[in-house]
Amino acid sequence: MEERTQLGTLNLFCLWFGAAVSVAEILTGGYLAELGVSRGIWAILLGHLAGTLLLVLAGLIGFRERLPAIMSTRISFGRQGSYLISGINILQLIGWTAIMIIEGGTAMNVIGRTLWGFDHPQWMYGLIGLLVGLWVFWGVKGFSRINTLASALLLVLTVVMSWVVLTHPSAAAATAGQRGAFGAGFELSIIMPLSWFPLIADYTSLARTKRGAILAPFCGYFIGSCWMYGIGMAGALLSGSPDPTRIMLAANLGFTALAILGLSTVTTTFLDAYSAGISLMNIFPRVGDRVAAVGFAAVGTAVALVFPIDRYTDFLYLLGSVFSPLIAILLYDYFVAGCDNRGRRADRAATVSLILGITFYHVIKAYELPVGPTLTTILFTAVLHGLVRRWQLWEKGMGGACAPR
Repeated sequence: MEERTQLGTLNLFCLWFGAAVSVAEILTGGYLAELGVSRGIWAILLGHLAGTLLLVLAGLIGFRERLPAIMSTRISFGRQGSYLISGINILQLIGWTAIMIIEGGTAMNVIGRTLWGFDHPQWMYGLIGLLVGLWVFWGVKGFSRINTLASALLLVLTVVMSWVVLTHPSAAAATAGQRGAFGAGFELSIIMPLSWFPLIADYTSLARTKRGAILAPFCGYFIGSCWMYGIGMAGALLSGSPDPTRIMLAANLGFTALAILGLSTVTTTFLDAYSAGISLMNIFPRVGDRVAAVGFAAVGTAVALVFPIDRYTDFLYLLGSVFSPLIAILLYDYFVAGCDNRGRRADRAATVSLILGITFYHVIKAYELPVGPTLTTILFTAVLHGLVRRWQLWEKGMGGACAPR
């Protein structure tokens, strides 16, 4: 469709900056407060640098091949093999949709209760779910315009929150002596950009230029996400909680805070619902992307009413266990081995490597590693998959191995 070829560099930058500006990112940054200021900043920067670079490489595949993210996994796993990845991705996107609705709706409810005595979180969940559904139904063409304006408003929010947090530097200095495991902080920083791995090519495949497909997502997400983590960490150091509602109430933003929280939640959750629809189309091509995405917005809203949000960090680690080996396999096959299994039904080597990579992650997760289990698993799986590919070539010859691209 023509409307699916209109994302310029500015559109993509705003899209990924808007994706990063969310309550979830701020709250996750708060977990790094126990590292102290200096080590926390290094964990944020290095974790996001590694994660965003890998994310952009996945987006580059989508741009080169003009393939949405999940369909690009056929390069490694084959047609039917990608169906399993689609199913996993749909589940995690529904989970993300529910988490974003819960966290955004809860924050909006706190402000509504404080300012006007309105205390109905379920109503807030429903409102955000409705707005996400409308945003998705608007389509990518209309979205690219309105998202630019939304990102400008979110930038104002980010500056205001930063100003409120940084007006109390002495409090941060008093807690700078805290110490935590650097690897755990690095892990929480690298997981967040990598959690977008199953989505990025849905948008870079629509990019007008290669430079836009690489630089815009990298700069937009890296700047936005590091900023959000920094606000969350600073907020936790200052007040003991990274809750952005406290920051906004302290700034006396009033109704503006309510609107900004809703906007930031919608601009991020839109990506989850829309890409869930694209993943479903990989299995059922006749399903319309808008219809599927609106349906997943509704499902995510329903799940938000029952999801145990206290298991949020467990959810992040579960994502790391699946998508870290998946990233390693796809990037190795495309950039190193030159494989292309889109013409095959499935690929045993990729499936075996994925299972072993997931298992490896859960084995090493219990240990305190310098860079956490995700990057360790990516490196392990890349080496392992290279060996498996070589064994596949030796056992069956080129006719039975992955086809050269």
